[in-house]
Parts: sequence; structure tokens; C-alpha cells
Amino acid sequence: MSRQEKLREKLLRLPGNFTYNEMVTLLRGFGYIEEERRRSSGSAIMLYHKELNDKIMFHKPHPEKELKKMYILKMIIEKLKNNKML
Repeated sequence: MSRQEKLREKLLRLPGNFTYNEMVTLLRGFGYIEEERRRSSGSAIMLYHKELNDKIMFHKPHPEKELKKMYILKMIIEKLKNNKML
């Protein structure tokens, strides 16, 4: 099983330990690229999929490394399902 498949399965389980780095790796595997943000954007990150003209935005967690399950993970799962990636 590839790293991408493992991350996809982990995301769908809505774990409490899905990290920011894992999410960026997963989204890059789906074709999203990180967009440069302006200086005032703080901890916000935006990933963009050119072919779908789709953006995913969320905040980098701090000081912890894990993303918020009820907020970010569910939003990204819904986006990926709408784009027929999950």
C-alpha cells in the first residue's frame, strides 16, 4: 500500500492525530500545490488545484502538530468527495 493510500485511509477514519505535514502530503498527491500567501496571512495556508480551479484553505496548527478533527478534517474530506477524489 502506498503512502498516499495510507494517508487517504487514515483521513477517512477522522483520527485525532492527523498532522499538518500529512495533510499537505496527501493534498499534493491529489494535485494541489501550495500557494504563496501574503505576509499578513499569519498561519493560513492555501493549496490550489489548477485543473479543478479549486482552493483549500486552513490554518497551520500551533503549537501542536495535529489538525482539528471536527473542523479541518471534515471540511477537507467533503471537498475531496465533491471533487470525486475520495
